[in-house]
Amino acid sequence: MTWREGGHERGVLAVVPARGGSKGIPGKNMKRLGGLTLVGRATQLAASLPWVDQVIVSTDDPEIAAEVMRQGGDAPFLRPEHLASDTASSDDMWRHAWTAAEAHYDRRFDVSILLEPTSPLRQSTDLAATMEALFTDDHCAAVTVSPTPAHYTPHKTLTVGSDGRVGFLVEDGARFARRQEVPPLYHRNGLCYALRRDPFLAGAPILNEDSAAVVVERQVVNIDEPFELELAAWLLERQNRVTSAVPFAETA
Repeated sequence: MTWREGGHERGVLAVVPARGGSKGIPGKNMKRLGGLTLVGRATQLAASLPWVDQVIVSTDDPEIAAEVMRQGGDAPFLRPEHLASDTASSDDMWRHAWTAAEAHYDRRFDVSILLEPTSPLRQSTDLAATMEALFTDDHCAAVTVSPTPAHYTPHKTLTVGSDGRVGFLVEDGARFARRQEVPPLYHRNGLCYALRRDPFLAGAPILNEDSAAVVVERQVVNIDEPFELELAAWLLERQNRVTSAVPFAETA
Protein backbone atom coordinates (compact mmCIF):
# COMPACT_ATOMS: atom_id res chain seq x y z
CA MET A 1 0.00 0.00 0.00
CA THR A 2 1.28 3.46 -0.89
CA TRP A 3 -0.16 6.89 -0.21
CA ARG A 4 -2.75 7.86 -2.80
CA GLU A 5 -3.42 11.38 -4.03
CA GLY A 6 -6.06 12.08 -6.63
CA GLY A 7 -6.16 8.41 -7.59
CA HIS A 8 -2.39 8.23 -8.08
CA GLU A 9 0.02 6.31 -5.90
CA ARG A 10 2.80 8.34 -4.27
CA GLY A 11 5.98 6.54 -3.22
CA VAL A 12 6.88 7.44 0.38
CA LEU A 13 10.39 7.33 1.83
CA ALA A 14 10.89 7.54 5.61
CA VAL A 15 14.26 8.90 6.72
CA VAL A 16 15.57 8.53 10.28
CA PRO A 17 18.48 10.97 10.82
CA ALA A 18 20.92 9.69 13.46
CA ARG A 19 24.52 10.85 13.76
CA GLY A 20 26.86 8.86 15.94
CA GLY A 21 28.20 11.85 17.84
CA SER A 22 26.38 13.91 20.46
CA LYS A 23 27.73 16.44 22.95
CA GLY A 24 24.71 16.70 25.25
CA ILE A 25 24.24 12.93 25.68
CA PRO A 26 27.07 10.73 24.32
CA GLY A 27 25.61 7.99 22.11
CA LYS A 28 22.22 9.66 22.38
CA ASN A 29 20.51 7.93 19.46
CA MET A 30 21.32 4.51 20.93
CA LYS A 31 19.96 5.32 24.39
CA ARG A 32 17.03 3.15 25.43
CA LEU A 33 13.51 4.26 26.18
CA GLY A 34 10.85 1.73 27.08
CA GLY A 35 13.08 -1.17 26.04
CA LEU A 36 13.96 0.25 22.62
CA THR A 37 16.77 2.48 21.43
CA LEU A 38 15.66 5.93 20.30
CA VAL A 39 16.66 5.18 16.72
CA GLY A 40 15.01 1.75 16.92
CA ARG A 41 11.77 3.27 18.19
CA ALA A 42 11.55 5.69 15.24
CA THR A 43 12.42 2.90 12.80
CA GLN A 44 9.88 0.43 14.15
CA LEU A 45 7.04 2.93 13.93
CA ALA A 46 7.87 3.94 10.36
CA ALA A 47 8.28 0.32 9.28
CA SER A 48 4.85 -0.56 10.74
CA LEU A 49 3.00 1.87 8.47
CA PRO A 50 1.54 0.25 5.35
CA TRP A 51 1.78 3.50 3.36
CA VAL A 52 5.54 3.88 3.88
CA ASP A 53 7.38 2.18 1.03
CA GLN A 54 10.93 2.30 2.43
CA VAL A 55 12.55 3.20 5.76
CA ILE A 56 16.20 4.20 5.80
CA VAL A 57 18.65 5.73 8.24
CA SER A 58 21.03 8.56 7.48
CA THR A 59 23.98 7.91 9.79
CA ASP A 60 27.76 7.92 9.91
CA ASP A 61 27.79 5.18 12.59
CA PRO A 62 27.83 1.45 11.63
CA GLU A 63 26.36 0.51 15.03
CA ILE A 64 23.35 2.73 14.42
CA ALA A 65 23.01 1.35 10.89
CA ALA A 66 22.94 -2.20 12.27
CA GLU A 67 20.31 -1.27 14.86
CA VAL A 68 18.05 0.22 12.20
CA MET A 69 18.30 -2.95 10.14
CA ARG A 70 17.40 -5.03 13.21
CA GLN A 71 14.26 -2.95 13.66
CA GLY A 72 12.96 -3.30 10.12
CA GLY A 73 14.67 -0.44 8.31
CA ASP A 74 17.58 -0.29 5.89
CA ALA A 75 21.00 1.36 5.82
CA PRO A 76 21.98 1.46 2.13
CA PHE A 77 24.81 3.97 2.73
CA LEU A 78 26.76 5.73 5.47
CA ARG A 79 26.39 9.49 5.66
CA PRO A 80 29.39 11.33 4.17
CA GLU A 81 31.69 12.99 6.69
CA HIS A 82 30.88 16.51 5.50
CA LEU A 83 27.21 15.90 6.33
CA ALA A 84 27.91 14.42 9.78
CA SER A 85 29.43 17.49 11.47
CA ASP A 86 27.77 19.83 13.94
CA THR A 87 27.57 22.48 11.22
CA ALA A 88 25.98 20.31 8.52
CA SER A 89 22.43 21.37 7.65
CA SER A 90 19.37 19.16 7.92
CA ASP A 91 18.38 20.26 4.41
CA ASP A 92 21.62 18.95 2.89
CA MET A 93 21.47 15.72 4.91
CA TRP A 94 17.89 15.00 3.81
CA ARG A 95 18.55 15.82 0.15
CA HIS A 96 21.53 13.47 0.16
CA ALA A 97 19.51 10.67 1.79
CA TRP A 98 16.65 11.16 -0.68
CA THR A 99 18.76 11.10 -3.84
CA ALA A 100 21.01 8.30 -2.55
CA ALA A 101 17.95 6.18 -1.74
CA GLU A 102 16.48 6.73 -5.19
CA ALA A 103 19.78 5.70 -6.77
CA HIS A 104 20.11 2.63 -4.54
CA TYR A 105 16.55 1.34 -4.99
CA ASP A 106 16.31 2.54 -8.61
CA ARG A 107 12.95 4.19 -8.03
CA ARG A 108 11.40 7.57 -7.40
CA PHE A 109 10.02 8.63 -4.02
CA ASP A 110 7.45 11.41 -4.47
CA VAL A 111 7.26 12.19 -0.75
CA SER A 112 9.57 11.77 2.21
CA ILE A 113 8.97 11.99 5.93
CA LEU A 114 11.70 12.72 8.47
CA LEU A 115 11.50 11.22 11.97
CA GLU A 116 14.02 12.52 14.49
CA PRO A 117 14.90 9.80 17.05
CA THR A 118 15.22 12.46 19.75
CA SER A 119 11.44 13.05 19.59
CA PRO A 120 10.40 9.55 20.65
CA LEU A 121 6.81 10.14 21.78
CA ARG A 122 5.40 10.25 18.25
CA GLN A 123 2.38 8.16 17.34
CA SER A 124 1.27 6.76 14.00
CA THR A 125 -1.60 9.26 13.99
CA ASP A 126 0.92 12.12 14.03
CA LEU A 127 2.54 10.81 10.87
CA ALA A 128 -0.77 10.23 9.09
CA ALA A 129 -1.97 13.73 10.07
CA THR A 130 1.22 15.24 8.67
CA MET A 131 0.71 13.45 5.36
CA GLU A 132 -2.92 14.57 5.24
CA ALA A 133 -1.82 18.16 5.86
CA LEU A 134 0.78 17.90 3.10
CA PHE A 135 -1.81 16.88 0.51
CA THR A 136 -4.50 19.30 1.66
CA ASP A 137 -4.44 22.32 -0.65
CA ASP A 138 -1.39 20.83 -2.35
CA HIS A 139 1.22 22.05 0.18
CA CYS A 140 4.88 21.36 -0.54
CA ALA A 141 5.74 20.73 3.13
CA ALA A 142 4.10 19.90 6.45
CA VAL A 143 5.50 19.87 9.98
CA THR A 144 4.30 18.92 13.45
CA VAL A 145 4.39 21.75 15.97
CA SER A 146 3.56 22.20 19.64
CA PRO A 147 2.07 25.25 21.37
CA THR A 148 4.82 27.25 23.06
CA PRO A 149 4.12 27.87 26.78
CA ALA A 150 3.39 31.56 27.24
CA HIS A 151 6.28 32.12 29.65
CA TYR A 152 8.76 30.93 26.97
CA THR A 153 7.54 33.26 24.22
CA PRO A 154 9.43 36.43 23.17
CA HIS A 155 6.75 38.54 24.84
CA LYS A 156 7.66 37.14 28.27
CA THR A 157 11.42 36.77 27.69
CA LEU A 158 13.72 39.03 29.69
CA THR A 159 17.21 40.28 29.03
CA VAL A 160 19.93 41.08 31.57
CA GLY A 161 22.17 43.99 30.62
CA SER A 162 25.87 44.42 31.35
CA ASP A 163 24.82 46.51 34.35
CA GLY A 164 22.75 43.60 35.70
CA ARG A 165 19.42 45.26 35.05
CA VAL A 166 16.43 43.38 33.72
CA GLY A 167 14.90 44.37 30.39
CA PHE A 168 12.32 43.05 27.96
CA LEU A 169 13.25 41.30 24.74
CA VAL A 170 10.10 42.65 23.09
CA GLU A 171 10.00 46.43 23.14
CA ASP A 172 6.56 46.63 24.75
CA GLY A 173 6.98 43.44 26.76
CA ALA A 174 5.82 45.10 29.96
CA ARG A 175 2.25 45.11 28.72
CA PHE A 176 2.17 41.29 28.43
CA ALA A 177 2.06 40.77 32.19
CA ARG A 178 -0.85 38.34 31.97
CA ARG A 179 -0.35 34.98 30.28
CA GLN A 180 -3.71 35.30 28.54
CA GLU A 181 -2.47 38.40 26.70
CA VAL A 182 0.36 36.56 24.93
CA PRO A 183 -0.53 35.63 21.33
CA PRO A 184 -0.43 31.91 20.49
CA LEU A 185 2.97 30.81 19.23
CA TYR A 186 4.34 27.40 18.24
CA HIS A 187 7.63 25.52 17.96
CA ARG A 188 8.82 22.49 16.00
CA ASN A 189 8.68 19.30 18.06
CA GLY A 190 10.55 16.91 15.70
CA LEU A 191 7.80 14.30 15.56
CA CYS A 192 7.40 14.47 11.80
CA TYR A 193 8.32 16.52 8.76
CA ALA A 194 6.89 15.70 5.33
CA LEU A 195 8.06 17.07 1.99
CA ARG A 196 7.21 16.75 -1.66
CA ARG A 197 10.12 15.72 -3.81
CA ASP A 198 10.45 18.26 -6.60
CA PRO A 199 10.36 21.57 -4.67
CA PHE A 200 12.76 20.27 -2.02
CA LEU A 201 15.31 18.73 -4.38
CA ALA A 202 15.17 21.95 -6.42
CA GLY A 203 16.38 23.87 -3.36
CA ALA A 204 13.32 24.81 -1.29
CA PRO A 205 14.10 24.71 2.47
CA ILE A 206 12.41 22.25 4.80
CA LEU A 207 10.30 25.04 6.27
CA ASN A 208 9.02 27.57 3.76
CA GLU A 209 6.04 29.80 3.05
CA ASP A 210 4.00 26.79 1.90
CA SER A 211 4.53 24.61 4.99
CA ALA A 212 1.35 23.31 6.64
CA ALA A 213 1.27 23.09 10.44
CA VAL A 214 0.07 20.00 12.30
CA VAL A 215 -0.58 21.08 15.88
CA VAL A 216 0.08 18.41 18.53
CA GLU A 217 -1.64 19.37 21.75
CA ARG A 218 -0.39 16.57 24.02
CA GLN A 219 2.89 16.82 25.93
CA VAL A 220 5.94 15.60 24.01
CA VAL A 221 9.67 16.03 24.52
CA ASN A 222 12.72 16.62 22.33
CA ILE A 223 15.75 15.03 23.96
CA ASP A 224 18.91 17.12 24.13
CA GLU A 225 19.90 16.72 27.80
CA PRO A 226 19.92 13.73 30.22
CA PHE A 227 16.96 15.12 32.17
CA GLU A 228 14.85 15.11 29.01
CA LEU A 229 15.51 11.40 28.55
CA GLU A 230 14.16 10.83 32.06
CA LEU A 231 11.18 13.07 31.30
CA ALA A 232 10.46 11.10 28.12
CA ALA A 233 10.52 7.85 30.11
CA TRP A 234 8.02 9.29 32.61
CA LEU A 235 5.72 10.59 29.87
CA LEU A 236 5.88 7.26 28.02
CA GLU A 237 5.00 5.34 31.17
CA ARG A 238 2.06 7.65 31.82
CA GLN A 239 0.92 7.32 28.20
CA ASN A 240 1.08 3.52 28.42
CA ARG A 241 -0.94 3.53 31.64
CA VAL A 242 -3.67 5.61 30.03
CA THR A 243 -3.88 3.55 26.83
CA SER A 244 -3.85 0.22 28.67
CA ALA A 245 -6.50 1.20 31.20
CA VAL A 246 -9.70 -0.82 30.70
CA PRO A 247 -12.96 0.62 32.12
CA PHE A 248 -14.80 -1.55 34.57
CA ALA A 249 -17.58 -3.51 32.92
CA GLU A 250 -21.03 -2.46 33.97
CA THR A 251 -23.02 -5.13 35.80
CA ALA A 252 -26.75 -5.61 35.49
